[in-house]
Amino acid sequence: MPPVATPQHIRFGIKTTPTSTTWEAIRDTWRLAERLGFDSAYLFDHMMPPSGDRSAACYEAWTTLSALATQVPRLQIGILVTANTYRYPSVLAKMAATLDVISGGRLELGLGAAWFEPDHLGYGIPFPPTAERISRLEEACQVIRMLWTQDVSNFKGKYFELVEAYCEPKPVRKPHPPILLGGGGERLTLRVVARQADAWNIFQLSPAAFAHKSELIDRYCDEAGRDPQSIEKSINAALAMAANPKDAEQVLNRIAKRRGEDPEVAKATMLAGTSSEVIEQVAAYLGAGARHVVLSLQAPYETEQLEQFAVEVMPVFRRSAISKSGS
Repeated sequence: MPPVATPQHIRFGIKTTPTSTTWEAIRDTWRLAERLGFDSAYLFDHMMPPSGDRSAACYEAWTTLSALATQVPRLQIGILVTANTYRYPSVLAKMAATLDVISGGRLELGLGAAWFEPDHLGYGIPFPPTAERISRLEEACQVIRMLWTQDVSNFKGKYFELVEAYCEPKPVRKPHPPILLGGGGERLTLRVVARQADAWNIFQLSPAAFAHKSELIDRYCDEAGRDPQSIEKSINAALAMAANPKDAEQVLNRIAKRRGEDPEVAKATMLAGTSSEVIEQVAAYLGAGARHVVLSLQAPYETEQLEQFAVEVMPVFRRSAISKSGS
C-alpha cells in the first residue's frame, strides 16, 4: 500500500439512522463511538423512514439529539442534515442555541433544503419546487447566523422575517456553531455552500465524484471572495469491513441488500473490504478534499465494524497527521 498523505485536521464520525431501531441501541452505539475515539456523531432528520417500511419506528431528530447530548460528553454532535422546510429557521436557531449551551458548545448545525416529499405530504408540510427550497435554505442561514450573533435581530427577506427578535442565551461556541450544509446540486446548492457554509457534507459519492464537487465549491468560493479552506468538507459513507476478503464480501452483500442496492454498484460509494482496502479508500477521499469521514450506519448497527475501523484504520491517519505536524 502506498504511503498515506493526511491533512493535519482529519476527523472521523458516525451517523446512526434513527429508524427501525430502539432508543437504547442508538444511545449505546453513540457511547461506544465515544469510547473508541471517534470525533463526531449524527442522526438524520425524517418523520418517516425514507426507505423500507414507512410504518417502522423513526425517532424525531432534535428530540433524540438533545437526549444523546447528555450521554456523550466529548463528541461533536449534529444532524446530517436538518430539513429546512420542517421548522422555521428562527425557531431552529433558538433550538440549536439552547442545545449548544446544554452540550457545552459541541453542536454542529447541519442544514439542507429537504428532498423527501413523502414526509411533507404525510405531515402536511408544504414542499416548494427545488429552486425555491434552495433559496429558502440560503435565507435561513442568514436568519440563523443573525440570531446567534446579534443582540437584537431585524430581517425582512423573501421568505422569512424577524422583528426585534432576541435569541438568549446565545450559543457557547464563538463566533457561532458551525453551519454545515448538505447536498450536491452543482448549479444552485454548491453556490449556497460556497457563500454560507462553514462545512459541507455529501452522502454516497465515489472519491472521483467527491473531488469534482469539491473543486466546484473551491471555484464558487473564489467567485464569492471566500477562502476555500474555510469550509470543512466531509463524506458520509456506509462501511462494509471485515478481516478477510470473503467475510468482507458477505458484509457488503448484507449491507447492500439492507439499502436495496446492487452490491457492485454500492461498493463504488462505500468504504468496503479489508482494513488495507478501507485505508486506501479513506486516503482517496482525503486526496479529493475531505477532512471529515462519517460512517453511515443503518440498524441493526454492526458495532464490530466500528471497533475494527477504530483500531485498524483511524490510527493510520492520526499517526500520519501527527508526523506531518511535527516535521
